[in-house]
Amino acid sequence: RDHAALAGTSSVRAQLPAFQSWEPPTNPGQINLAGAYESAGDLNRAIPLLEQTLTDRERVLGPDHPHTLTSRSNLAYAYESAGDLNRAIPLYEGTLTNCERVLGPDHPTTLVVRSNLEIVRDAVAGRRQEGGDGGFQDCGGADVDHGEASTLFT
Repeated sequence: RDHAALAGTSSVRAQLPAFQSWEPPTNPGQINLAGAYESAGDLNRAIPLLEQTLTDRERVLGPDHPHTLTSRSNLAYAYESAGDLNRAIPLYEGTLTNCERVLGPDHPTTLVVRSNLEIVRDAVAGRRQEGGDGGFQDCGGADVDHGEASTLFT
């Protein structure tokens, strides 16, 4: 684990109740804490926070708001990192469709989602060619190299 990434989580966690009174989509404490957990590889803590952020943003901002689309992309990336491609790939696919429709094909968020989806699909296809069953469970996120950072936090 990256202990440096978690160094600030106790102070963020302490401030979280103060942020709870804010509108959920602008709750920086929850979003920052999820990012810190994800950076440290603690996906068991990051994923529920990302799921709650997405739920809040869908409810308050609507399904097509750019921040909601970013939250979907971040959650898909976390699922992928946890090796849960059964949830990651469909979430990436739906997010890409919505990003292209709402933001356009060349928007930075659309490009990141498209790239992440292509990388995961290529990894799954590579497993099939190597003789694996190609099942999503066989391809954990640790085996997928995204190069540059592929998470978008807002």
